[in-house]
Amino acid sequence: MSDDTLAALSWALLDTQPGDVRELTESERAALIISAIEVDGQWVILSRYVDDVWQLDGFTSNVPLSHKQLDFGTVPPAFRAVMKAMLYRYLRRGRRGVGRPKGAVMRVFFYDARSFLRYLEALKLDHLGSVTPLICTTYASACKAYRQPRRSKGKPLSQAGLCSRFRAVEALHELSQYTDDRIPQDPWPETSAKTMAGLAGSPRGGKTPLMPDEVFCIIFERAYQQVERGHQLLDLQDALHTSSVQRTLLPACSISRMKSLQLRSLGWEGGLRAFNKALRDLRTACYIVLASTSGCRNHELVNVLSGAHHRSQDDKGTVYHWMRSHSAKTDVGTHDWMIPKAAVRALRLMDRWSSPYQTMIAAEIAQRRRANSHDPQIAEAHKHRHALFLGVYPNADNQVRPLSNTSWNMYLKEFAKNCGLSWNLASHQFRRKFANYAAHSRFGDLRYLKEHYAHYSLDMTLSYAMGDGWGQHLDLELYADIQGELDDIKLGVVDNWLGDEPLAGGYGRALKQWRREPQNLLIFKDHASMLKSIAESTAIRSNGHAWCTADNDNCVGNNLQRTRCGDCNNAVIGRRHAPIYRGLYDDLKGLLHCPDIGEGGHQRIHRDLNRCRDVLVQLGMDPETL
Repeated sequence: MSDDTLAALSWALLDTQPGDVRELTESERAALIISAIEVDGQWVILSRYVDDVWQLDGFTSNVPLSHKQLDFGTVPPAFRAVMKAMLYRYLRRGRRGVGRPKGAVMRVFFYDARSFLRYLEALKLDHLGSVTPLICTTYASACKAYRQPRRSKGKPLSQAGLCSRFRAVEALHELSQYTDDRIPQDPWPETSAKTMAGLAGSPRGGKTPLMPDEVFCIIFERAYQQVERGHQLLDLQDALHTSSVQRTLLPACSISRMKSLQLRSLGWEGGLRAFNKALRDLRTACYIVLASTSGCRNHELVNVLSGAHHRSQDDKGTVYHWMRSHSAKTDVGTHDWMIPKAAVRALRLMDRWSSPYQTMIAAEIAQRRRANSHDPQIAEAHKHRHALFLGVYPNADNQVRPLSNTSWNMYLKEFAKNCGLSWNLASHQFRRKFANYAAHSRFGDLRYLKEHYAHYSLDMTLSYAMGDGWGQHLDLELYADIQGELDDIKLGVVDNWLGDEPLAGGYGRALKQWRREPQNLLIFKDHASMLKSIAESTAIRSNGHAWCTADNDNCVGNNLQRTRCGDCNNAVIGRRHAPIYRGLYDDLKGLLHCPDIGEGGHQRIHRDLNRCRDVLVQLGMDPETL
């Protein structure tokens, strides 16, 4: 941090700084302000141009302090001055067609650009003016041949990692034009970073792995069990906190010993260390329940504050629960997520869980104000004084701050391991799992979850009660993710239809007949185009015993007379449905011997038996076994 952090300034002064450092004297460059923070109404300088380490802002709350800095001491000496000039230009003006970068974007560019500059240093080059397209091409080849050390076990860089490095070279070319040391030519005039990384034509790029149902169910069940017992654990925490306040003058070891004795007297077995671990596990369990049932990203959950829950009611008496937080993904900032009662319970637990930690933040703010009323950490602590997902950082003087994404992934992996699972659990997987479940619910597969997920139907009119502004700031990207999962589900179903597996139902038989005609397949350029066209043009949903392609849900086969789907022109029945029809067939045979159902009842049983038998035969079952 600069020595003149107490200088009074206004934000207007920062905005009048030049867009680049050309034609500025050394003293004028040194005085340029890189970052500042407002502390109790006064701006305090965090970094100046002359500093070897720049403090950046624009990060989410789940990013640790060490990741909010740019250390120019790690840049090759020959390029430090021009690197500062380029990064200043990037901070002030951004790049062509792109706005000014946020902190995380700046940090990624810094590290990827540094990799290229180190490559130039290895070639004994000491200025950017000597860079040619051939040098850039050989750098690209070196990146592709590179093998990552240690935890990555010698793996090559991913396509996304390669693209990021190559884009940094393109950015260096553009930004160097505003310095006294310019890269003369485009790094690769006839291609692009995306093409060189092998991502050209990739519509969606890399995708978060979908957590298997068997893994998710074990993790969620274990988490919710802990949430249900959470208040008992927090009663013990409150009792310990009260007694700790009364013993503040005692040594830490004495306080710990007295806490252990008190826990034992209250019925807790296992000691203070096990109790503290149980509290950490409860925090992780609440996170899992909220992430699983809201679709929030990690930083959005970290931004949840006390009092984030609200409920609304529509004119039919249906109650909707909402959780409000701040998102860094859009300019809107504030978002509302619909949550079920299980998530409400987790939120209320975290309100209690975080109370002692919020008290510690308040005490820190008061102490810092007494020591230095312009301490930038006052503003940082003030941002988090009402946060829920907090933790103590021993390496930072026991400061209480929101947990970083790295810490969350560590705790989640530990939670999964304690569940006896080997799945590599990470925070970002919950959002995709939520989107996948919501898509399956709309598709009709998860009817037992529709109390919550049906509210996330993409056809929702948003007509239910949204008083006081709640529900007005929906996470529209989440609905896009749900639509993407729905598209993938439909593609998979259509791919199965057009395979070698037998199909029953009127539409299923028609599909098999249609595919036997070669001229029908020639209208598509390839198999993928055919799948996409059929999936997009066909209304597909599951009713449990068939896929229904009717464009409305008025068919009685979807509810009253399910066996009608066997002859329905809108139905497709595959082998996954065969156990259902076999079960129906066996149950109906048992009803034939009922003496009190009358002639009409027997006729209906025979009709439904024949329908089930026809479906099973069409699906390849030997009639003799029936």
